[in-house]
Amino acid sequence: MMQLLNKALVQQHLTMTMTIDAIEQLLQRQSQHPDWVNCPERLVIPTFAGVDNKSSGSHLSMPAVLYDGDKEYTAVKLVTICPDNPSRGLPTTTAVVTVSDNDTGEILAFMDGVYITQVRTAGLSGIATKYLAHPDSQVVAVLGCGGMAYEQLNAVLTVCPNIKQINLWNRTAKGAETFKQQFIQNYLNPHYSERKIDIQVFDSSETGKNKAIANADIINLATRSEQGLFRCDAILPHVHINAVGAYLPTMKEVSNEVIEACSQIFVDDLDGCPHEAGDLIQAHDDKDCSWHWDNLTGDLSALVLGNQHKPNNQDNDTNKGITLFKSVGAGRFDAVVAIKVAQLAQQQNIGQNIEF
Repeated sequence: MMQLLNKALVQQHLTMTMTIDAIEQLLQRQSQHPDWVNCPERLVIPTFAGVDNKSSGSHLSMPAVLYDGDKEYTAVKLVTICPDNPSRGLPTTTAVVTVSDNDTGEILAFMDGVYITQVRTAGLSGIATKYLAHPDSQVVAVLGCGGMAYEQLNAVLTVCPNIKQINLWNRTAKGAETFKQQFIQNYLNPHYSERKIDIQVFDSSETGKNKAIANADIINLATRSEQGLFRCDAILPHVHINAVGAYLPTMKEVSNEVIEACSQIFVDDLDGCPHEAGDLIQAHDDKDCSWHWDNLTGDLSALVLGNQHKPNNQDNDTNKGITLFKSVGAGRFDAVVAIKVAQLAQQQNIGQNIEF
């Protein structure tokens, strides 16, 4: 019996803590048993290539096979990017995920993939923040208040219990105000009301942006910028940065100056980042920049395994300097989160039952 799960059901039952735990367990299993994780490079097919009256988009297929020591599953995320959709009042990106039991081939679940993507991306940033941010971080700045920013901020609040201030900056102040109201309604009031967190919106000017990040212990970036958003003299010397935008070689959120100043730089996927992480690709290719791929500290697996006995930096140096986590995503992270949702749906009979 297959469970059909729309976005509302996935949102209702998938928590950030569940996501972070699932990804950390995957990283540990993959380190101990590399053969238990099979995740080929994503397949990207251009759409409407050569068609004059349509904007070219793309279709992506991201499969992964994961064995957990007991059962093996296949999860496949299918993504379609349609650049003309905003003019139709539709989202640019649509995505679904299927989860199958490899013992029988039975499809266990068919679910919304957009929210899975947002939460797993945020979960990765949450793990990096858990181990890299100052243990008493109190201020987080959000640059870019689009759809990805909600769960990114939720992840930081999940792993940083001392956050008292959220600073918002967006290229339009209206977008930041909308984000503020939605985040208060959907996240702060239901989940964090006892923490009395203040949210401030800064104007969309360069001055406003620099004010938003000036006292931030953590900065979340989720923009489509093509140039670095700030210089070293605008940020604290111990700041941790989560950069999840700039997913193309032509995009850039983190300046070369900031990258050079980082004491540690971690990525989520060692295979994907050299092809997709615009910030680091451009730094490496710039002859005037001293940072190269050989300077990369490691991937998220190395970070987790090296700190698995030091949650929330309890035993770590609190003056480690500027740290950066760069994420481009990989199918195995979508898979482990989707499998967790599918298992829960099977156990609790969540969603619509469909029998082929």
